[in-house]
Amino acid sequence: MPSLSALTAHLPSPPDEHVLLPRIQQALAESERRLVVIDDDPTGTQTVHNVELLLSWDETALAEVLAREPVFYLLTNSRSMPELEAFTLNKRTAQQLLAAGQRTQTDFVIASRSDSTLRGHYPAEIVALEQGLGHAWDGHLIVPAFFEGGRYTINDTHYVATPDATSDTLIPAHETPYARDSAFGYSTAYLPAWIEEKSKGRWHAEQVVSLDLALIRNGGPEAVAQRLNTITGGVPIVVNAASYGDLAVVVLGLLSAEATGKRFGYRTAASFVRLRGGIIPRPLLSPQEIVGPHPVASGGLIVVGSYVPGSTQQLTNLLTLPNVTGIELPVAAILQSESTAHALCTEIGQRVSALLKQGRTGVIFTSRTVVPGSDSNDFLNIGRRISQALIDTLQTIHTTPRFVIAKGGITSHVVAQYGLGANRARVLGQISAGVPVWRLEQQTPARFANIPYIVFPGNVGGPDSLKEAVQMLTGV
Repeated sequence: MPSLSALTAHLPSPPDEHVLLPRIQQALAESERRLVVIDDDPTGTQTVHNVELLLSWDETALAEVLAREPVFYLLTNSRSMPELEAFTLNKRTAQQLLAAGQRTQTDFVIASRSDSTLRGHYPAEIVALEQGLGHAWDGHLIVPAFFEGGRYTINDTHYVATPDATSDTLIPAHETPYARDSAFGYSTAYLPAWIEEKSKGRWHAEQVVSLDLALIRNGGPEAVAQRLNTITGGVPIVVNAASYGDLAVVVLGLLSAEATGKRFGYRTAASFVRLRGGIIPRPLLSPQEIVGPHPVASGGLIVVGSYVPGSTQQLTNLLTLPNVTGIELPVAAILQSESTAHALCTEIGQRVSALLKQGRTGVIFTSRTVVPGSDSNDFLNIGRRISQALIDTLQTIHTTPRFVIAKGGITSHVVAQYGLGANRARVLGQISAGVPVWRLEQQTPARFANIPYIVFPGNVGGPDSLKEAVQMLTGV
């Protein structure tokens, strides 16, 4: 297997992000252009802090936030949808943003934030956004690098660190379990070929433009800007990156090209968003910053929907803690009938409420055996029925927990918006690398107001990461 050090050994040292960040912030101040991050699940907030996000919106809400926030997120949860539904939602959102921008005379750019392991509705969502805005981009950047999760793009190939995010050993993304996703599987991590595969030939591999590490590290922002200024026709642009410094160079070059009138869309993982937004990194949150100086006495609530192998291992290790009790939501039974599902959800909710009152941490987890669908849309529909069961269960819990952790991107969105009734949130920071903490802003009536909400991505963390987070929040 290749290593990060070997793949980059022939290159100059990475640029210094901290030297380049003030220049990025200056360029952003001069442009006055907002960054709107349209996120297909909640995990894209895993690199930012003090940023607002909306789980539901209309044109008026968009105009209000567009007028005052330099960076904000719109959470669509579109990764849980069939492609046509995701396309329609993204196109409508772009149209709403366009109207809100005209209403407030505010310019903006859009980042379509998606998975760092290449799952999601690409290129459908990029095409939808471009159509919704009503003007063609010169190109769109493909930026799946996510360093907190050990994801790197080198020589146009996307890699995942193994066995954990800090490892030097890498494997191509198509050799990971993520590539076998029932809805979004793929056969290659070589991004030009991946683009051809996913676009069904809309773009061929040889049409894809590469911003390679040699250009980035030897030529700097000026070389990146020069390359971007030559691009037309809406072609995909692969951004290679092995460090935040590489992305900082790309962002500076991008801002320079955009200042001359070039227009680009972004299909990106979370790391690029922080730099494109000019956001200074901050230390991880302390337990007191998360739960406050006087946390409630009840236990914590954890919902695990993600079923990738890493999540299952984290769940197994979490359940070894003496103050933690797991309760399985049996998926096969949930899918049998609505009456069976209702009875099970009520029973589980009552059991969890009792655990919370006892000061124990209750873990609701879906069955680990994946129920196959007849096709990708059927598989997504099964996911929706499971999500509804989680919502119904949560709505029967009336004891306020000390904290809420949702494991899995789609699960996190469902729990926040429908299980707890939030329509907005503010990202406070991260509890661990790549794991964001939100403060939910509730619709009336408020449920679990001001309780910390931890969005724990399914594909982030080592075997003990979830267990360690719970130990930190409970002090046990």
